[in-house]
Amino acid sequence: MSSLLGLTPNAPSAAAAAAGDPIKDTSEAEFAQDVLEASQDVPVIVDFTAPWCGPCKTLIPLLEKHVRAAQGAVKMVKVNIDENQMLASQLRIQSVPTVYAFFQGRPVDGFQGAVPESQVKEFVSKLAAMGGGGVDEEAVEQALQAGQAALESKDGAGALEAFQVVLSHDETNKAAYAGLASAVALLEGPEAARELIGSLEADYADSPEMKSALAAIKLAEDSAGLIAELQPLEQRLAADPNDHQAAIDLAQALAGMGEKERAVDTLIASIRKDRDWNEGAARAKLLELFEAFGSSDPATKSGRRKLSSLLFS
Repeated sequence: MSSLLGLTPNAPSAAAAAAGDPIKDTSEAEFAQDVLEASQDVPVIVDFTAPWCGPCKTLIPLLEKHVRAAQGAVKMVKVNIDENQMLASQLRIQSVPTVYAFFQGRPVDGFQGAVPESQVKEFVSKLAAMGGGGVDEEAVEQALQAGQAALESKDGAGALEAFQVVLSHDETNKAAYAGLASAVALLEGPEAARELIGSLEADYADSPEMKSALAAIKLAEDSAGLIAELQPLEQRLAADPNDHQAAIDLAQALAGMGEKERAVDTLIASIRKDRDWNEGAARAKLLELFEAFGSSDPATKSGRRKLSSLLFS
């Protein structure tokens, strides 16, 4: 799987590898070169740490993750204060972890203590922008749209390529990892997609985007057999509009074929006739489809409006 995808969270990007690792340890003797001189080109984060410091062990992986995701727009050096006491004293380091950021030879930002990942990400992104780097948001958005369009047309190879482009710009993009899982499901099957998801960190595997992707993969699995029965299901429902199981199965088949609006309307009609049939099975199926389509899909938005209007009328 790794050979197919070529990217995993926390892995250094190709650009970073080409330029050398943006993260290193430094010392009093090398501080001027590694920080003051290096920061003439890009911002340099200096993490003052110690082997005995518990919060440092939490913070360091987060800093490294987002520095690498910046793809060379930011560098980072780590300073062991036990081994570099004079340097720590000169910079008035009173506790660890303490983080300073240097740009063009002078300190420009910093914080103390183990902070949440969201704050670390914001800190690194701000520095990347300061140095003229950072994520190309326009390129990311264009590639995400291309990937989603490829998924809609069942073009697994095209989707895979588009989402890899996203990750070449932003290795922390959760929507791109969810898109990769969907692309792998098209190319290699649901189990391969679940294997990929299982290899990801919880932050990616448990994201709302990934949950939607998993729902879409399950939708495709559940729809496979019903699509062949589309015409008989339509005939059953036409013969008996109160055949709620036929309505649910027909909606499942339509959704699997990409006919989202028809699937939603079929279930809305069933709910309108008897919302409590089989403990609200039609409504439960409709919510499953919304999850699989994604919250931003037009069929989900219009379907939610129709369902609310029906339930609260």
